[in-house]
Amino acid sequence: MKTRITELFGIEHPIIQGGMHYVGFAEMAAAVSEAGGLGIITGLTQKTPEGLRAEIRRCREMTKKPFGVNLTFLPSVTPPDYPGFVRTIIEEGIKIVETAGNNPAQVMPFFKEAGVKVIHKCTSVRHSLKAEKIGCDAVSVDGFECGGHPGEDDVPNFILLPRAAEELKIPFVASGGMADGRSLVAAMALGAEGMNMGTRFMATKDAPIHQNVKDALVKASELDTRLVMRPLRNTERVLNNAGVTKILEKEKQLGAGIKFEDIIEEVAGVYPRIMKEGDMDAGAWSCGMVAGLIHDIPTVKELIDRIMREADEIITKRLMGAVRG
Repeated sequence: MKTRITELFGIEHPIIQGGMHYVGFAEMAAAVSEAGGLGIITGLTQKTPEGLRAEIRRCREMTKKPFGVNLTFLPSVTPPDYPGFVRTIIEEGIKIVETAGNNPAQVMPFFKEAGVKVIHKCTSVRHSLKAEKIGCDAVSVDGFECGGHPGEDDVPNFILLPRAAEELKIPFVASGGMADGRSLVAAMALGAEGMNMGTRFMATKDAPIHQNVKDALVKASELDTRLVMRPLRNTERVLNNAGVTKILEKEKQLGAGIKFEDIIEEVAGVYPRIMKEGDMDAGAWSCGMVAGLIHDIPTVKELIDRIMREADEIITKRLMGAVRG
């Protein structure tokens, strides 16, 4: 299946594994790239630029196919060494970067000069147009269904994707609610040229996370996510658990006066406990509504092969059959 996304990134299938904190290690990225998609190493999971350099080199030992690095720009009192991370990405010859969070305009000249292709994650059409304007090569359009930060507009993909298609000239992929061949065909029918999956890739044998997390995703339904940090206008979709219940209780009690410090215990630094140790109630961790479509834990290759087979069957049998009929 050829699209502008497969051509842009030199991949076989229009499937991207988005950056995920404490999930996007070399093992994850390499497995997706080896299966014909685009694997992504999560840059800020590595504490330092040198840590990222080592992770990139580790990934190169596992695959010769294209893979990228995610770099998320977050407001912080003590920000990460962003110049060092950018320099490492360029020095290591990475040619694909997924940016997220704040506008990446400050780093675009460096990436452009190095021939790096940039795909920016956006939760609205206006942000997608801004990404196009500053020179991003593609965007990942994240609907309200997505895990992590869906923005503050609450627009689902059935509206957001065709609106993006009406406005954008650069290619884009659909993110949020993506799980199978149906997702891919639907996304492309709505104007996308591929899809980005996060939560679904977590429930694979190759994902370097605790089995408890994978089992929780299989067990969960589409009704089991919650939105936290809405009063802070930093909304995050997470899987419900005891830690999330505490956050929601504090938000209800404190109302508009809540501060990040009030929930820091359930939010900051919990990912290692969850993803590595399997402590499922430690706090909030990103999870999409797509959990309701996760019923098994295949290998990444099995998952991607199945998605492409399903997509082909939908297009050639169901849709073309309907046209012929």
